[in-house]
Amino acid sequence: MQETPRGLRLHIGLFGRRNVGKSSLINALTGQAVSIVSDQPGTTTDPVEKPLELAPIGPVLFVDTAGIDDDGALGQARVRRTEAVLERVDLALLVLGPEGVSRFETDLAATLRDRGTPMLVVRNKADLAAPQAAAGLGAEALAVSALTGAGIDELRQAITRLAPAARLEEPRLAGDLVPAGELAVLVVPIDLGAPKGRLILPQVQVIREMLDSDALTLVVKERELSGALERLKTPPRLVICDSQVVLKACADTPPTIPLTTFSILMARFKADLDRLAAGAAAIPRLKPGDRVLIGETCGHHPLADDIGRVKIPRWLNQYVGGGIKIEVAAGKDFPDDLSPYALIIQCGGCTVTRRAMLARLDRAGRQGVPMTNYGVAISLLQGVLPRALGCFPSALAAFERAAAS
Repeated sequence: MQETPRGLRLHIGLFGRRNVGKSSLINALTGQAVSIVSDQPGTTTDPVEKPLELAPIGPVLFVDTAGIDDDGALGQARVRRTEAVLERVDLALLVLGPEGVSRFETDLAATLRDRGTPMLVVRNKADLAAPQAAAGLGAEALAVSALTGAGIDELRQAITRLAPAARLEEPRLAGDLVPAGELAVLVVPIDLGAPKGRLILPQVQVIREMLDSDALTLVVKERELSGALERLKTPPRLVICDSQVVLKACADTPPTIPLTTFSILMARFKADLDRLAAGAAAIPRLKPGDRVLIGETCGHHPLADDIGRVKIPRWLNQYVGGGIKIEVAAGKDFPDDLSPYALIIQCGGCTVTRRAMLARLDRAGRQGVPMTNYGVAISLLQGVLPRALGCFPSALAAFERAAAS
């Protein structure tokens, strides 16, 4: 890993009407020509993301969006993409032009307040005219000029001040499960999904957290697990395996040693493991003809044995007896209407923020559609979910309550 992953960066979104200077503001904040700037309204069409280092915060991701007042059929499609960004930003900069506040800004500010997203009002183009008042938006307002640089340092300071509160607190991945000086065994299969010369992100993150926690790690492939455990003088405190080999790992690991999967750890780290565990209780109730949505947050190239598009659908159909209709929502596309689905199975979300994952989970909950994640679903389909959730009693209890009801 050569840079901080996008899912671990503070996401800062810039919103406002066309031609208020959102792109110019990003360039001024970063000191780089990150976004294309033009006097022509509507220059920014799709959201533009730029990972950068913003001192003293560190790694951030700026998201430049299309104008919220865009019109026409194509313009409304751009607006919908902008609105989708609201679900995943940690901090919003609501940019005003000299014309001040309109219904577009008041509506957007209300949406941000409803989502609990911290917001700064940026009154841009102060060099052209005295900034209009920003009353009624319910947020701190700063006057700046992206052209002259006036107020940009103050804006950076305000962003820095809000950054700690803006990022949703993330639970530990596994560091709280393995005390300092104790050992965790990581079972990492090397298959088509393993990037050449690298490990996948959740594995890297777990190793780093173990180092930060002064715990020890032993990394083995699935066929080496049994022999490695036999050679240890003291049993490990925890075994963490790839979900795809959870059945073999459970068979090779004595029941006295706790075991879970990387994907289940990500369910806790990026979302809400209790709710995702409860969602898995819908799997035994699936029947032929039901529609299941596979949610992917990254845009990876599907592989021959792709976990989300090949293996999980196959295991689901074997479990149910066939006839399950699988649909895939890839990248940042996620349906507004989830009602046609009997179940959503979401990936670990390693490339997005926790806020983005919780937004998907909340949307599913509002529409009454159960949602789980890859690791929880696979462990249930393999018949080992109670074992894989043994480290997390509240999640296991949530699953058992949902299954009983």
